[in-house]
Amino acid sequence: MPGVTGPRRLAGQGLRAWAELLRVSALFTVPGDALAGAASAGVRPNRGTALAVGASLCLYEAGMALNDWADRDEDALERPHRPIPSGRITPNAALTAAGALTATGLFLASRAGRPTLALSTALAATVWAYDLRLKHTAAGPAAMGAARALDVLMGATATLSTSRRTGATPPAGSAAARSRTTPSVVVPRDAPAPSEPRGVPARLSSWAGGPTEPFASRRATPPPGTRLAELLPSAWTGGSASPTGQGRTPTPLETLASKLAASAPRPVVESAASTARFPVPSAGRDLWAHVPRGRTTAAWAGGPAEPLASRRAGSSWPARFGVPRGALLPAALLGVHTLAVTTVSRREVYGGSVGAPVAALAVTGVLAGVVGRPRDPGVGAVVAGGLAAVYASTAGRAFLHAALNPSPQLTQRAVGGGIRAMIPFQAALAARGGAPGVGLAVMGLVPLARKLAKRVSVT
Repeated sequence: MPGVTGPRRLAGQGLRAWAELLRVSALFTVPGDALAGAASAGVRPNRGTALAVGASLCLYEAGMALNDWADRDEDALERPHRPIPSGRITPNAALTAAGALTATGLFLASRAGRPTLALSTALAATVWAYDLRLKHTAAGPAAMGAARALDVLMGATATLSTSRRTGATPPAGSAAARSRTTPSVVVPRDAPAPSEPRGVPARLSSWAGGPTEPFASRRATPPPGTRLAELLPSAWTGGSASPTGQGRTPTPLETLASKLAASAPRPVVESAASTARFPVPSAGRDLWAHVPRGRTTAAWAGGPAEPLASRRAGSSWPARFGVPRGALLPAALLGVHTLAVTTVSRREVYGGSVGAPVAALAVTGVLAGVVGRPRDPGVGAVVAGGLAAVYASTAGRAFLHAALNPSPQLTQRAVGGGIRAMIPFQAALAARGGAPGVGLAVMGLVPLARKLAKRVSVT
């Protein structure tokens, strides 16, 4: 038995050393980033979300291993019990693990699409830059906040990209589902197909209300003495041209001006589709969201029927790279919280800082107020308010104790409380994004994180 117990004990000690190096108790604060991003994108979690979570976990653990490798000389003086200074893990092993985990994270992100890979590359670069260069500079907290924000954006982008490839629809009641809703007119299945216009003049005439028959059918030998204006096809004049000049319909410019004045542009049907839907613009400030601009003119005149306002919203720089705009605010909020926690952690060894915990306490109150008061009422708003209160209690209590007594022990507890508070904060963001069920599922990670934190410290 002693020959069996010895190797098992050594293996257990090795696993514990790696668990301390990687701070596995903090792993439960990672999946909520991708889930909150997916909720903000208005899409149910899918395969892309799972890939984003896996990539986030790998990059997070890579940062932990690289952090201890970079701080091995400093930890030898301040934290000799850490795995590398104590000799339980060699520096080369920690650096190799950091590289392998980074490569694995990038590979998983690549499986979710190029936009996700681009964000994961930026995230990995931020993590390595923080551990190797920025940690002990004034830009350190901002770098950590940027890393957390990029993690949220990566989850949102991976989820949305996968949803578009599979043709999934957003959940009912979400912001994305509401943005898809637009008044429409249904063309009956047995509606006759209009004739196909040819050329730019015919298309303009068709849009302006004129006939759409081909030019060839209207070509005829003009009688002697016919004026030039009478030779123009009816598609240019907006109706049939009379040789005598009587009964002439308004010109295209006149017809176009009257239509714009009446604010009633209408699309043209080019084929006999079984069912076609066209947006009906309502009067008021949203009317001009349906007026064609730039490259959307062709689509408005006969292409997809979604309002141009939604397509113009997707033309901003985040959407061009596959990043949903709805994920920008949750990413910024989580980034600000991470910045505050990182600022407090810079004094966790020696303590003595009152300003950092006080500032973090103020930031916690502001963030809880923003997340706990969504614009859209409903079940999600109620759940988000409750989860925001849990977040404020978890982080606020720890920061308050550190502000009243900035000892090293209470400062470390404040950092741990700020890290654990990310879980209810992520849950509140998911509920705020219209997915209260996802938020409650994220909250289910709290008991697991608390139980594991008793064995392995999160700091």
